[in-house]
Amino acid sequence: CLTPSRCSGVGLALCRRLLEEDGRIHLCIACRNAQKSEATRDLILATYPAAQVSTVEVDLGNLASVLRVARELSCRFQRLDFVYLNAGIMPNPHVNFKALWHGLLSGKVLHMLTTAEGIMTQTDRLNGDGLQEVFATNLFGHFILIRRLESLLCGNEKPSRLIWTSSSNARESAFSLSDYQHAKGRESYSSSKYATDLTSVVLNRKFNKQGLYSSVVCPGLVMSNMTYRILPVFLWKLLMPIMWLIRFFAKTYTLTPYNGAEAHVWLFKQKPEYLDALVKYHSCTSGLGKSYVEPRKIDVDEETAEKFYEKLLELEKEVLERYSDLLD
Repeated sequence: CLTPSRCSGVGLALCRRLLEEDGRIHLCIACRNAQKSEATRDLILATYPAAQVSTVEVDLGNLASVLRVARELSCRFQRLDFVYLNAGIMPNPHVNFKALWHGLLSGKVLHMLTTAEGIMTQTDRLNGDGLQEVFATNLFGHFILIRRLESLLCGNEKPSRLIWTSSSNARESAFSLSDYQHAKGRESYSSSKYATDLTSVVLNRKFNKQGLYSSVVCPGLVMSNMTYRILPVFLWKLLMPIMWLIRFFAKTYTLTPYNGAEAHVWLFKQKPEYLDALVKYHSCTSGLGKSYVEPRKIDVDEETAEKFYEKLLELEKEVLERYSDLLD
C-alpha cells in the first residue's frame, strides 16, 4: 500500500487507520522530506510495533524526483495493491472577506463555507520543470507516477486501486481545457482537484479491464497544516467553537484528520468492481461526531475528461523527452 502524502494530517491518520483494519499490510510512505517520512514511520511503529512500514522520498512537483521514485519502487515491489494519491499544496491562499459577507447576506454562506466557492483564491507560480506548481504537484506528478508504475498495478491476481484525494472545492467553473494548468486564473487548487476528478473517470475506462480501478474521495474540511495556512492560527482558535457548531448543519466539516480519512478507509474495504466510477466518496461527520461516507455524483463531462486525458498524454510525452536518462 503506497501513500504519497504530506506525512501529516489526513495522510498520517490514514496510515494509522489502515493498520487498524489490517496489520498485515506493507505500508510504504512517500513524502517530500526524508526526515518527516522517517519521523512519521517512527510515530506509526510506536503504536504498531509489528507493522511493516517503509519509506521513499519523492517531491510530486519535481518530475525527476517522480521518475526516480518510480524506478525505485519498481525495484522494491512486485505489485502495488493500493496507491493513495493524497499529496497536495495550496500556496499563498487568500480569503475574500467581502464575498463572504455578501454570501452571508444572500443566504449562500453555508454553500460558500463548505465549498470555498467565491471566497478562496491562490497565487500560483512555475516550478523548475516549467509547469504550474499546483497542477504539477496536485495532479501531474501523481499521473506520471502511476503511468510509470503500470507494471505493478495492472494484470495482478486481484485488482489494484488508485484512491485520489479530491475536494468539495473541485469545480468545473474553475477549469478550462485551454488553460488546464490554470496559469491565467486565481483558483489553481480548485482547477487541479477538478482535473483529478476528470482523470479518475478516464483511468477507469482505460484500465478496469486490466484490473486497475480508480476512485476519488473528499476528506471534507479538515484542520490540517494546509488549512492553518489560510488564516492566522489565533483566528482559527477563535473560530473553532463556531466550526464545531457549523458541523450540525454542514456534515462535510469533518475537522479532524481521523474523520477526514473515513472515505479513504471505507474504500479500502470495498470490492472495486461494484463501485460507481462516476461517484466521489465524501467523508462526513454528524454534529454528534459520528463518521460516515456519502457517495455523490461527480460533476464531470465525460467528453471533456477524454480530451483532458489526451492533453495529459501529450504533456507527458513532451516533458519526458527531457529525462530520457531516468527512463527504463
